[in-house]
Amino acid sequence: MKSDDLELLTVQLSDDSDALLGTTSDTSAATAGAARMAAILQSEYPGFWPETIRALMIHSAEWTPQMIREFPQNRRKERLRVYGMGVPNLDRARRSVENFATMVIQDQIQPYYLDGKDAKTNEMHLHELPLPVRVLQDMGSIPIQMRVTLSYFIEPNPPRRGYVAQFRYPSHGLRFSLIRPGENTDRFLTRLTSSVWPEENQSNRKPPENTVKDDRNWVLGEKTAVRGSIHSDAWNGTAAELAQSSRLAIYPVTGWWRERSRLGFVNKKARYSLVISISTADESIKLYSLVSSQIQAMATTPISVVVE
Repeated sequence: MKSDDLELLTVQLSDDSDALLGTTSDTSAATAGAARMAAILQSEYPGFWPETIRALMIHSAEWTPQMIREFPQNRRKERLRVYGMGVPNLDRARRSVENFATMVIQDQIQPYYLDGKDAKTNEMHLHELPLPVRVLQDMGSIPIQMRVTLSYFIEPNPPRRGYVAQFRYPSHGLRFSLIRPGENTDRFLTRLTSSVWPEENQSNRKPPENTVKDDRNWVLGEKTAVRGSIHSDAWNGTAAELAQSSRLAIYPVTGWWRERSRLGFVNKKARYSLVISISTADESIKLYSLVSSQIQAMATTPISVVVE
């Protein structure tokens, strides 16, 4: 039900009225508000890509208590359809605070490649997150939230009759996956790509059975948070569980760049932005300082590279 009290005051020019002021609402007001937020973020962080600005806006959003009451957890798909990710928060998008640390990664990936006449999936990115693992382990059962947002832009399927039905609409798709508690790197990679499966599994296209289940409390869940070209989800757990979540993979799913390889886009690269935040309600825990120190330690650690 629409309420005039919730409309925004603005200037107006109308043949029906001499009034200089009027109101605006709905998508017109929302578009202006979103544009303002994006402009502020872009001016403060000129090196950020448009993919990153969009990610920060979505990442900062939260559902209000009324939204959650209207659509509780068992109706979260409907909540997502009606309210998106909720109400964005400019202050949260602009900067971190001591108990809320945000990390931003900008990168590009080549999702597919042409092998002779066959288009195949090309690469996956594995990111090592700068989490203070030992400190988090010492924190033990302290409640912590981790949120991940992946943003990228697609090219729509060329609009020929029947092609959208026959081929996929997006040029490419990307997904993120966080290593699960109790899952080592080998099992993590095995879960995501068949290229590291044992030979006997590759022959029958059946994945190994030693997959570690994800028992973390995700807000949306793997099947709900994959719509469109921006994916955002969060989980609530303990600091000890977060200590086991320091690796994150970005991997491609299929799109028309691969399915319509004759058009010549199969080797094209795609940009993406990744925003990760960790937060706690305990303001005495200095998560920002801990992550900042970890980044400095990683940056000063020498890396040996052997070229054969």
